Amino acid sequence: MPMDELTEPLIRGDRRALSRAITLIESTRPDHRARALALLAELPDRQALRIGLSGTPGVGKSTFIEAFGKMLTAQGLKVAVLAVDPSSARSGGSILGDKTRMETLSRDPNAFIRPSPSRAELGGVGRRTRETVRLCEAAGHDVVLIETVGVGQSETLVAEMSDIFVLLIAPAGGDELQGVKRGIMESADLILVNKADEDLRPAALRTMADYAGALRLLRRRPEDPEGFPKAMAVSARTGEGLADAWAEMQHLAEWRRAHGHFAARRAEQARQWFEAELRAGLLAALDAPETRARLRAAGDAVARGEAAPGAQAARMLDWLRKQAAGACGAGGTGPGPDPAGGAASGAAGPGTGKAS
Repeated sequence: MPMDELTEPLIRGDRRALSRAITLIESTRPDHRARALALLAELPDRQALRIGLSGTPGVGKSTFIEAFGKMLTAQGLKVAVLAVDPSSARSGGSILGDKTRMETLSRDPNAFIRPSPSRAELGGVGRRTRETVRLCEAAGHDVVLIETVGVGQSETLVAEMSDIFVLLIAPAGGDELQGVKRGIMESADLILVNKADEDLRPAALRTMADYAGALRLLRRRPEDPEGFPKAMAVSARTGEGLADAWAEMQHLAEWRRAHGHFAARRAEQARQWFEAELRAGLLAALDAPETRARLRAAGDAVARGEAAPGAQAARMLDWLRKQAAGACGAGGTGPGPDPAGGAASGAAGPGTGKAS
């Protein structure tokens, strides 16, 4: 089978080829998906340091990434920035304005910035972010920064696809009790209190002390060296503290490599990637026209009070299992019973029980 036309230029680090490959990865067309999977299979196994970055809106994520990225490119490193923008629940569109905010970094030849829509995916990242990271690694980038949409305590999915997870906090962004809350806080490797300059510096230092005290109350994870996770104060505007934060990230990554945690984390991430793709594929199967018709009919029966929600869901799942078994067998098994309790055409007949 001939190699994809994007593979060779992508491996050479061609920016246009990388952009085209990401567009291919993000496409929902079946033929594009087949080509994307073939392209991914051809890529070499290169590894970059994956740094996830999250924080509340207005904390200065874009300003931090630009200052941090410029510092890394000045050291001769190639940096890729994957910025995930929230998609509208009404129109499905995204502004994709992060590249405009990172005006200086976007002109750096050693930096690549790619904004992508979240497409209503939960967890603060897009569905294809993992595959986009693989493309950036194959293109020779040394560091991949993954910026989430940044909405709150539950945005932990980025921690499952990064080597280092950084949480940005604004001055006066919480007290010691906030710091011990579960969720995103206990997933962070570094908590950076941004805007620690001028009038906000005293508040930033107090916030850093609050979070440092809170982190000491959390149980230390086995994959962390002594002192991690930790809180630090930085200023993206002046650059103060960025070099120290980078040194801590490198120290943590090297310690995990030396103790086998880095490879184990990547292996677990691969397993999570597989399971996420499987779940997404199962959900996509529900979009088949016949399945949608049966779901509507079953839902209508529940809405009319002709069937209990739990019992109706069980019948729908049973029908889906029989459909899957039929697809695996030779010639299939036919339409099977209607989960709405009616004919196989999808019309909602009377259910077997009243809604309680």
